[in-house]
Amino acid sequence: MKHLLTMEQLSKEDILEILNLADQLKFQKKNGIPHERLKGKTLGMIFQKSSTRTRVSFEVGMYELGGQALFLSSRDLQIGRGEPVQDTARVLSRYLDGIMIRTFDQSEVEDIAKYGSVPVINALTDYAHPCQVLADLMTIREFKGRFEGLKATFVGDGNNMANSIAVGCLRLGMKVSIASPKKYEICEHIRNFAEKEYPGMLELTNDPMVACKNSDVIFTDVWASMGMEAEKHEREVAFQGFQVNDKTMSVANEGCMVLHCLPAHRGEEITNEVFEAHANEIFEEAENRLHAQKAVLVKLMENKK
Repeated sequence: MKHLLTMEQLSKEDILEILNLADQLKFQKKNGIPHERLKGKTLGMIFQKSSTRTRVSFEVGMYELGGQALFLSSRDLQIGRGEPVQDTARVLSRYLDGIMIRTFDQSEVEDIAKYGSVPVINALTDYAHPCQVLADLMTIREFKGRFEGLKATFVGDGNNMANSIAVGCLRLGMKVSIASPKKYEICEHIRNFAEKEYPGMLELTNDPMVACKNSDVIFTDVWASMGMEAEKHEREVAFQGFQVNDKTMSVANEGCMVLHCLPAHRGEEITNEVFEAHANEIFEEAENRLHAQKAVLVKLMENKK
């Protein structure tokens, strides 16, 4: 494992290795056991899209691992002023031990990995959000104790979260159902991936009630992601009925979890009542971003010279 760019690149064994290490690092943090496994290492964090959880969790994670993190906004980099991505990647590789990037285009992450010489972590693109889904999987195992035989459902936009959730859950033996409005379904690439590698395990529907039936975990996300502000009203109309609420929860299995990558727009994609009923799971999921990302950092950077 040289980079973390998408969930597809990870095998079932890769994911379980990361989750097992994340559990270990979480135990060490909770019990005050030092684990400075990246002492002297530096992570550069490129943010074309801002974020609360991503910045704080990566900065704290590097600090707890004995290293340091540098925040680099688009205003701080020559990328924002026309320097080719490949030039930035080659320069930063001579200063840093790893690069984390949160941006719009997946191609930008791929190019940095291609032209740079240090590990690259995708902290979110419009196509994929692997760090979040690793934290989600970690949370599911903590609450459910297993993956095999569970059903995971995503209600909402067929976006980066839907793409990565589908891949991660399928890899670990879960059935996956995704309910999205027409014209907002997941991309063809993920459909083809599921059909080829996990035939019959992915259900796509335009009816949230169908998707949520017999679910063990229900995910949702905001209707309009960052960068889609101009579509807000159009999406509010299209996504009416695609809310996680008492009605959708009523057809799920008893003890069904609810997860949300945050920030949540209560009253839109999820009701306040359902959110608060599952707040323990949702905020454990948020915390697990720290532990899962620390595991990724160690896997990618610990033994790199």
